[in-house]
Amino acid sequence: MNSFEFNKMAGAVLGTALVVFGLKALAGVIYHAEKPEKPGYLIEVAAAATGTEAGNAEQPAALSLGTLLASADATKGQTMAKACAACHDFTKGGPNKVGPNLWGVVMRNHAAHPDFAYSEDMKSHAAEPWTLEALNTFISAPKKVMPGTKMGFGGLKNDKSRADLLAYLNTLSDKPQPLPAP
Repeated sequence: MNSFEFNKMAGAVLGTALVVFGLKALAGVIYHAEKPEKPGYLIEVAAAATGTEAGNAEQPAALSLGTLLASADATKGQTMAKACAACHDFTKGGPNKVGPNLWGVVMRNHAAHPDFAYSEDMKSHAAEPWTLEALNTFISAPKKVMPGTKMGFGGLKNDKSRADLLAYLNTLSDKPQPLPAP
């Protein structure tokens, strides 16, 4: 390759760079963005009404677990459990996945499913059974209830949805437990 060919290639590269930087400078003149006073967006959240703010209005009483379970739909719970199936198996004698198999979980002791590596926090509750009340509390906020748990799920906040899921989990047994009275 002679020097004339090299000069043409170098000129093309430098010319392209000059055009790119020139267009960037021209775009900066045409499209000028003002800097905001405060970076980010303000998200406004309505303050929770207290007795004094709401004219001393009383908050509705939370429904008992028995009342929620009386109107729960296990079929809806089974549909909701499909999201849980990513980490748990629901079949009798089924394998452990990322989480333990949940067949017969109601009234089974904490950390009792064989061949699953439970967290130390879960093992510390091994003598306690998974009652419907305990499951309800745990499913609502696993990391708050048991900070050392390996369960990465954020929790199911909706009472009705949790009751549907609990009704389904209760059916996963040879002898389902009686539901608490409303």
